[in-house]
Amino acid sequence: MKESQKEGRYSRIYKQLIELVLKSNNISARMATVIAVLHHKMDYFSWTGFYLIADGEMTVNMYQGAVACQILEKDKGVCWAAFNRQKTLVVDDVHTFPGHIACDSRTNSEIVVPFFNQSGEIIGVLDVDSKEKAAFADVDVCWLEKILALVYVK
Repeated sequence: MKESQKEGRYSRIYKQLIELVLKSNNISARMATVIAVLHHKMDYFSWTGFYLIADGEMTVNMYQGAVACQILEKDKGVCWAAFNRQKTLVVDDVHTFPGHIACDSRTNSEIVVPFFNQSGEIIGVLDVDSKEKAAFADVDVCWLEKILALVYVK
């Protein structure tokens, strides 16, 4: 998908999500809605979900796609790298990422966005996989970070 097409689609998704998520104060409902809309509207997303920290473990939470790894080995893989750096990571070819955790062998690229609560504390990550190599770009970073901020809007 071209960058201009992504920009337009994300803009429409963002407007749709504002309408949907702000109807409820339930954080879980908001997270589930964000995941469902993104997964079904972005055709290059093959797995879309949250990994949250619970008792020091990064555990899968709401997601759409193939069965996920339940608990990710600590400090290994793209999700932990993004969490530890508190920075969005885009990996064009996951097979070259040191310590990549292959929950689905069909995944070729990935974007992982840190997920912060209303107090600004990192509580997990949004993980999005694609079967395409180099599927994600700056436009994905910008919009996914903006979309995640909707979860804790009052």
